[in-house]
Amino acid sequence: MDSPLPDPEDLTARARIRDAAMLHFGERGFEQATIRGIAETAGVSSGLVRHHFGSKQGLREECDAYLIKVMRRLNDQAQADPTAADVNYVAVGRAAVGPYQRYLARSLAEGSAAAVFDEMVGMSERWLVDADKSRPDPPDVDRKSRAAVITAMALAVSILHPHLSRNMGVDVFSPDGDQLLARTLVDIYSHPMLSVEDAAAIRAALDKIQPASP
Repeated sequence: MDSPLPDPEDLTARARIRDAAMLHFGERGFEQATIRGIAETAGVSSGLVRHHFGSKQGLREECDAYLIKVMRRLNDQAQADPTAADVNYVAVGRAAVGPYQRYLARSLAEGSAAAVFDEMVGMSERWLVDADKSRPDPPDVDRKSRAAVITAMALAVSILHPHLSRNMGVDVFSPDGDQLLARTLVDIYSHPMLSVEDAAAIRAALDKIQPASP
């Protein structure tokens, strides 16, 4: 199994258990991962895992909480850095999720990680506050909806990585793939596919479409 980046907090048994759990959940999924297997990878007893986290569900909640903590720290660092401000909200999500992509992809596919997703939406909302100030036209959709779609599109990379890697010709989880993905995202975000005039025409057409009655 792939190893995450060194834990910036500590190398305590609790941290080792958490990192081992993220590896097992990412590789095997929540149902197939076992307390015993996680304990063996962490070099501790199954009893110590239960002592710290109570259950496998409690351990997964700890993994999500840790990932949120990492994202918040990186987000604060990015907001304090005035360089590349227009793409920092993309970079933050990628940097935070990077070592834990398999864990997050599997969790999202299984229908969990709601707290992580919501945190990423909140981060995107805060970046959009500044981005909206330089828009040539006012937003047509509320900020949270836009942030939610941005987050979903970004996280789709983790879930669809086999198909994405096949088409890009490189494993997007590898260093080379990560670099290509970063450059691709920068290119996409810096070159809109629609002009302001085209967008206005499409909105006008959408306004004429009446939603079907339920």
